[in-house]
Amino acid sequence: MEETLNQLLNSDTESEVLEFKEARNQYDRNKLGKYFSALSNEANLMGKSSSWLLFGVRNDKTIVGTHISEMQLNDYKHEIANHTSPSMSFTNTHRLATQAGDVIMLEIPAAPLGMPVSWKNFYYARNGESLTGLNIDKIERIRKQNTLIDWSAKIINEASLNDLCPDAILKARVQYAEKNPKLKESITTWDNATFLNKAKVCINGKITRTAILLLGKPESEHFINPGSSKITWILKDRDNIEKDYAHFSCPLLTEVDKVYARIRNLKYRYLQSGTLFPDEVDQFEPYIIREAIHNCIAHQDYNLGGKINVVEREDGILTFMNSGSFIPGNVEKVIETDAPETEYRNPFLSNAMVNLNMIDTIGSGIKKMFLLQKNKYFPLPDYDLSNNKVKVQIIGKVIDVNYARKLAQSKDLNLEEIILLDKVAKHKPITDSEIKDLKKKKLIEGRKPNFFISLNIAKATGEKENYIKQRGFKDDHYKKMILGFIEKYGQASKKEIDNLILDILPDVLDKNQKENKVRNIIFSMSKRDNTIINKGTRKKPKWIKV
Repeated sequence: MEETLNQLLNSDTESEVLEFKEARNQYDRNKLGKYFSALSNEANLMGKSSSWLLFGVRNDKTIVGTHISEMQLNDYKHEIANHTSPSMSFTNTHRLATQAGDVIMLEIPAAPLGMPVSWKNFYYARNGESLTGLNIDKIERIRKQNTLIDWSAKIINEASLNDLCPDAILKARVQYAEKNPKLKESITTWDNATFLNKAKVCINGKITRTAILLLGKPESEHFINPGSSKITWILKDRDNIEKDYAHFSCPLLTEVDKVYARIRNLKYRYLQSGTLFPDEVDQFEPYIIREAIHNCIAHQDYNLGGKINVVEREDGILTFMNSGSFIPGNVEKVIETDAPETEYRNPFLSNAMVNLNMIDTIGSGIKKMFLLQKNKYFPLPDYDLSNNKVKVQIIGKVIDVNYARKLAQSKDLNLEEIILLDKVAKHKPITDSEIKDLKKKKLIEGRKPNFFISLNIAKATGEKENYIKQRGFKDDHYKKMILGFIEKYGQASKKEIDNLILDILPDVLDKNQKENKVRNIIFSMSKRDNTIINKGTRKKPKWIKV
């Protein structure tokens, strides 16, 4: 370690993978976490096994010594492990005694393959000697590392055909024949080894991880450790309290049917609305359920060891969740491109699922899910890509009548516009350019972040009352009401003004926003319009006409 220390001190300067800190008696834990994230990520990007952070050394490489104790170091390790994701800590800590004092060498491991390291949910990096945020390009460079090594194609030498489920192989033959009708007669002449090679589930007669996932017997799951083939279905009531659950494992080719059978696909009856809507439909399109489950299987990051979750709520909401980042970056990109992705996390598995007719065409499923929801006037699939997971929520009912009626009335809306209107209906943030586009087409009104369906849509769909509730009145209307009250009663207190107009302010405003709006109206009347004056105190105002 003395030799390593000398090498580090002989470096020209600090770098992306080397940091010196004086830290005589202690060091700020939050700063240490940021440096840990940055140095770990940079070590990964530079192809190094680790980075170094040295306590007791100034930036000019002068050793000044540190008195940080072993107890303090243990606290630092614990703090780092608690607030990094994935949870990590120092590979080693070395204390070296020198003539100028102790030097503590903290060895920081490189970020794991495909997994950038965050500190308190933020990714850090280095720009030379400076600490900075890990930019999108670097995040994607790390995340795409897993795509260079196909987990699903690995051969398991210890496994054999005896570890595969005969019933699952029979079903695989049927589905392969459906996908390749011209080969229907030939398939019957192939033995299992030949068939599995042709279907690209096995490689030269060798069992792959893909074969275990899709066709393996339940007891063969251990071959893919630490990966897991488990799918868990959970039923929750309207209060999000668990009522029932079930676990499923390989062979997933047959088990997905059992998961599907657990989901209660009830009928949804539309409110009476002329001939705009159908009378009754299934809450969830069967294609959407199967596509969502198959996407979870195909795109799960099995290196993380997590299971796939399917959560059903009794109020008509289905949620599917798998581990791993969303490789395309965002859902809008997939829909806009409308073409197969160039990179997949598990390409061997994905191709096998196409061959066995589990996936129609790689890259087209997400857009079809959006269109199916749109055609029923239901909210579009809602994707949450945070925390290194992909979570998609499907809502099997109408939650915003204005939004649904707009879709029913306007057949000329494209999918991009519908996605934006869907965000507005769900009160989700939209970008400035998206706001500008929707306002230009007179689809929405309001001010950021409170938008609502525009007047021309409200007129067309008979929702003028709802429109007023969302938009409210112009400020002059509220000012006239306040002046009218004061003329009648001589004065008005804050409570009386609140009682007068709070309830008729726009529904898109929350309680605090409504109270702020009342204060702004009063300020405008007293300071700008000079129509009222306060004859009471600041805490107990009494407003009278000027």
